[in-house]
Amino acid sequence: MALPAQISVSFDFTSGATFGYPFTIGDAKYGKLGTGTLASTTTPEPTVDLTPDVRSISIKRGRNIMRDTYEAGTCTVRVLDPNSYFNPQNTASPYYGYLTPLRKLRVSATTGGVGYWLFSGYTTDYKYYYPQNQETGYVDIVCSDAFRLMQQAGIVGVTDATAGQDTGTRIGKILDQVSFPTSMRTIDTGNTTCIADPGTSRTSLDAIKNAEFSEQGAFYINTAGTAVFINRTNVIKKYGETPIEFNQTGGIPYRDLTFAFDDKLIINSSTMTRYGGTAQTAQDLTSIAKYFPHQLNQSNLVLQTDGDALNVAKIYVATRAETTIRIDAMTVDLLDPTVPTATMLGLDYFSNLKITNVQPDGSTIVKTLQAQGLDWNITPNSMKVTVTTLEPIVEGFIIGSNVSGIISQSIMAY
Repeated sequence: MALPAQISVSFDFTSGATFGYPFTIGDAKYGKLGTGTLASTTTPEPTVDLTPDVRSISIKRGRNIMRDTYEAGTCTVRVLDPNSYFNPQNTASPYYGYLTPLRKLRVSATTGGVGYWLFSGYTTDYKYYYPQNQETGYVDIVCSDAFRLMQQAGIVGVTDATAGQDTGTRIGKILDQVSFPTSMRTIDTGNTTCIADPGTSRTSLDAIKNAEFSEQGAFYINTAGTAVFINRTNVIKKYGETPIEFNQTGGIPYRDLTFAFDDKLIINSSTMTRYGGTAQTAQDLTSIAKYFPHQLNQSNLVLQTDGDALNVAKIYVATRAETTIRIDAMTVDLLDPTVPTATMLGLDYFSNLKITNVQPDGSTIVKTLQAQGLDWNITPNSMKVTVTTLEPIVEGFIIGSNVSGIISQSIMAY
């Protein structure tokens, strides 16, 4: 059966372990002047279309619900290798000398004449397989997104990271420090201000995560490889957008719904401490009496004032003090003709999903959640995505919302 979208896998051998993707004629994003980076002029590194030999693609991106943070997206592409081109010792291979870690790989899907990125990242491993009694070997190309490079890039001081900067500007300065291209950033102005950079030794990713948490915003790498920072106000507003409906009668069909009802996401006591500040604690006594204490502490935040630290503690507890039945994940089969391919390819973090499920006893569970993870599994004969869902990661009052706009019930953000 033909796939509902045309899949493409490109492998760029541009020299140097650098961020960015090369200038590509015809590319909607990186085919414009001032966007893609110029490749080397001294060595004609190939950009290879691996698509004809790809036998499977596995992509995993998402938020770790227990650690409450976005993690590096990963991708594994299995490629047939009948000519041993991916053997790094094969001097007859057109890729000889180019098969090194941290080359650039991208996966896209096109439907209705519109292209969607599914993954953009960097190779971390080549796993070779030459099965006995099998004529054709294959290689699994394992990749990670830019979080991997940021985690490897240690920093001490951050240039121009002065006191009073908003968190978005601070993240931009950290990205400057590791030469992350400005053309590959979508950075909101933060709602919270920072102290001067403390000048401690840490990774650039840790420094960014500190600013992200201090804002109570969201920082991640999207499918195009762009670094995205969404401030607290816009994270809250995302939950007010019109949801996509998934159900068994009329909406987008799904399977393998994963339910959970437990206490693992409850936080009802929180202590936040900024660099040089005094610990600030917020508690929800009703939740503590109902569920026992569930504590979270964070220290050395780059917040400018103790008042900001207290606000973080308060909104963190207010968002997580209560629990209810959860839908943690669902799987959608894009070979089902009733599934809108473009809608599924367009999903990303913070897409609102209204999921309706009729239980065996006839009762109905309806949850409006946000996509916070996308795991794609694609072969020549199948195309499925498992969507990880969560309640909003930070809540606030949304005018006009019948969920977050209820006076005296909905959380008031700061």
